[in-house]
This record gives sequence, C-alpha cells and structure tokens, in this order.
Amino acid sequence: MQNKVLILDFGSQYTQLIGRRVRELNIFSEIKPYNKLPQDLSEYNAVILSGSPLSVRGDDAVHPDLSEIRGKKPLLGVCYGAQYLAHFHGGSVEKSNTREYGRANLSFIKENEPFFDKVSTGSQVWMSHADTIKHLPENTTLLASTHDVENAAFKFIGEETYAIQFHPEVYHSKDGKQVLENFLVNIAGMEQTWTPDAFVDKTVAELKEKIGDEKVILGLSGGVDSSVAAVLLHKAIGKNLHCIFVNNGLLRKNEFTDVLKQYEGMGLNVKGVDASARFLDDLAGESDPETKRKTIGRVFIEVFDDESHLVENAKWLAQGTIYPDVIESVSATGGPSQTIKSHHNVGGLPDFMKLKVVEPLKMLFKDEVRRVGASLGIDKALLGRHPFPGPGLAIRILGDITPEKVAILQEVDAIFIDGLKKWDLYDKVWQAGAMLLPVNSVGVMGDERTYEKCVALRAVESTDGMTADWVNLPYEFLQKTSNDIINKVPGVNRVVYDISSKPPATIEWE
Repeated sequence: MQNKVLILDFGSQYTQLIGRRVRELNIFSEIKPYNKLPQDLSEYNAVILSGSPLSVRGDDAVHPDLSEIRGKKPLLGVCYGAQYLAHFHGGSVEKSNTREYGRANLSFIKENEPFFDKVSTGSQVWMSHADTIKHLPENTTLLASTHDVENAAFKFIGEETYAIQFHPEVYHSKDGKQVLENFLVNIAGMEQTWTPDAFVDKTVAELKEKIGDEKVILGLSGGVDSSVAAVLLHKAIGKNLHCIFVNNGLLRKNEFTDVLKQYEGMGLNVKGVDASARFLDDLAGESDPETKRKTIGRVFIEVFDDESHLVENAKWLAQGTIYPDVIESVSATGGPSQTIKSHHNVGGLPDFMKLKVVEPLKMLFKDEVRRVGASLGIDKALLGRHPFPGPGLAIRILGDITPEKVAILQEVDAIFIDGLKKWDLYDKVWQAGAMLLPVNSVGVMGDERTYEKCVALRAVESTDGMTADWVNLPYEFLQKTSNDIINKVPGVNRVVYDISSKPPATIEWE
C-alpha cells in the first residue's frame, strides 16, 4: 500500500495513539520498532518518531538509523523523538528542574509557518517529559514555545524535518490533529484515502490470500471485536469459518443463551460450548490477578484445542485482538514499552496446538472496529455494545473465584446495566460494570446487623480505551441502582461508585 506513514516505536505507551490520530486523517499508518526498519522505505511517504520512557542522556538511549530517512523524507520527532533530533544533531538536552507534565499553552508560534497553519497562540498542548531541550542545533529554526518550555517546536533548515516537545496524539492537545494534518497533508503531500471501506477491501483480499481454502475456528464472545472479525472472515472465506462461543462461567447473566440468539440470522456457523465447570474448577482458590488471566487463557486454548479436533482439517484460530489488547500486554512492535497487564488472547499458542493464528483487527482501536463493522452492515445494537473483558467477571471479582461470587456479581451487573439502558444512559457510557470487592462491611437491615459484601460500580467515557474519565451519572440513578442492588441481591449490603480516571487507574480493577 502506497501513501502511508511509518511510525518508529521507541517504547511509548502512546505510540499507538499516534497511529490512531494519523488514521483519523484517513491516512494509513504502520508502526515498527526503532531498530527494525523495513528494508524497503520507498512505500512510506513520511516518518514519525515516537516518545519513550527512556532519556536521550542515558546509557540505554535508543539510536535509530535515520540515514535513509532524514533529509530524504518528511520526518517528525515527537517528545523523545524531538529530544533525539536535538541531542544527537548538535543541540543539547538536560534534565528539567521540574517535571514538565500536563497542560501548557503555546505562547509563541513563528509567523507564516505551514506546520502551525490554523493553530493560534494560546492553543493548549500536552507535555509529558522529565528532560528539556536546552539548546537547538545550529541549523534549525524555532517554531513554537510555551511559557515554561522555550524549545517546544523546531525545524531543520533546508529539509522537511520537524520536532515537537508536546504530544499531538492525545486529546489534551487541542490542535494536535491539525498539527499532524499540516505535517502529513500540507508538507508531506499525502492523500487522505484510507477509510473503513478501504480497510475492508484490503483485509478481505489479504485474508483470502493468507487462508485460501483452509478452515478457520473463531471464538465469538458476543462483543464488537469478535463479531466484526467473524463477519470480516466470513466475507473472505464463507463456509470455511467455524465460530465457537464458549461459556467460561464468567459471563454476564443469561449471556450464553442471549449471544447465541444474537447471531441467528447473520449467516454465521456458530456452535455453543458450555465449559463453565472446567474454567471454574481451574480457577478455584486462585486470587492473583495475573494468574487468573493466564489460567483463563490456558483453559480457553485447551477448549479450542478440543473443539479444533471436531472440525476436520482446521488450520487457523482467529481472534478479535485489537491494539489496546496488545499495547497493554507488551509492546505491539517488540519495543521497550512496559507491561501493564496480560490479555488472554495475546502472545501466541502453545506448541501442542497446531493452529496458526489470524488476527484481522489487531491494527485497529475500538472506535475503528465499530466503523469497520458499520461498513460491513452489522446491526447498530451489536456495534454499540460496551466492551467486556475477555476474562469476564474473573477480573471483576477481586480475590478468589467461586460460583457463589459469580452469581452475586451477575445479579449486580444485570441491575446496573439494565438500569443504564432504562435511564437512557447506556449509549452515553463507553464501558460500565461492577466489581465485587474482597471485603465485608457492617450494615443494618431491619433490626438486624449484617456483615456482607461491598460492590463498586464503574462507568467511564473514552474513545479508544487508552485513556478514560469516570462518568458523572445522575445522583437519582445511582440512588435507585444502589437501593435495587442492596434489596434484590442477597449478600450485598454496600454499594460505592468509582470516580478515578485512567490514568492513573485502569478501567478494570484487575
């Protein structure tokens, strides 16, 4: 594919957000490790250097080979990328006296500068760095400053090489998308032709070529990701797709039967497998969050191994893995980003399972998956479903898992989610759920003392799951929901509402 952007990953947790912002401009982006440059760079029209948790002053500073890029292609350094271009090309970077983190405003922008076209002084940007660019290289010109960061943006004279200290990829940079558009469209001359329809056409063609006439097993969950992956694969290989929906015993109330009904009439070949006892038995007594995730992943693979033997000549296992799954498990590109948590559908298959893996959505964020689903004609109600974690309620039950705890949380969750729908709040929330806490609290019901469980309700608004803010739900709704939970769910006598954002918290509690 021509007309695409190469993003070199230096290990930033937000590298994928750069890619996402580029794709919002209908320009295809591809992320590669800084030390694994593609041999053929001719297909890339521009290059972006990401941020990094490292320092250019450190012994572990990463050094990409830019000899075939700088001065030959439009190049943009972001944060660490900007410091790299300054520090190793004649300028200097020093440790900042104070951590330059958070909102800032551009106090100076060079006049008649195409890079900042349609961006005015006062525009809010987002800083996140401990080092600061003290002196620019001699062959550069200053493009922008903030009150605290003099060298917020600069350009190398005589070449299309730009550097910015702030992060245009995060929403806190109000004109960040405009800055990227200025660089990619106005300066690099790229065409804005990458759309959901284009993704579908390209992916279907690739799936046909990769899979051929071989059979594929896909695990359906009832969620957006697996549903879009299924329809995409069905469009490519038709009857050779065998969908399996596994009941791991950790689904929402009645979800196993409801999901199977949901796929009726979609033309998909779907089989329901109730493996709830198998999952719950293997989880018995286990409290560690990572061990729970890995246990669920292992049993998930074992169930699919069993089912694969029932599908003659099955060669592939399809998964609905998307970008946030990958970046929060390990760097999506093999770079040095830090692991936040593991995901059950990331990391490959054990040797005993002879299926190859196909992940048609792993380059997409959740909102992009929904747009692709709409392009495929999938029902809006299905595409509008809240994300639900692959390990299910296991990571919403803090501590060990028992059938009794699962039953309690299923009832609490049902009251919460049904209430959001009745109050016309469901579509205003990106994700919602309830957590069963490993504590009991004293309460009074009637004239009797109780010592029962506490549950936490969580509702967030987000676009991609990488960042999220808690939703200010109406007090009247929270009051009604709390009252219904305590009165209708035996074993619960206290309800709290989680008002923490991501970061620093995560959306899930485990």
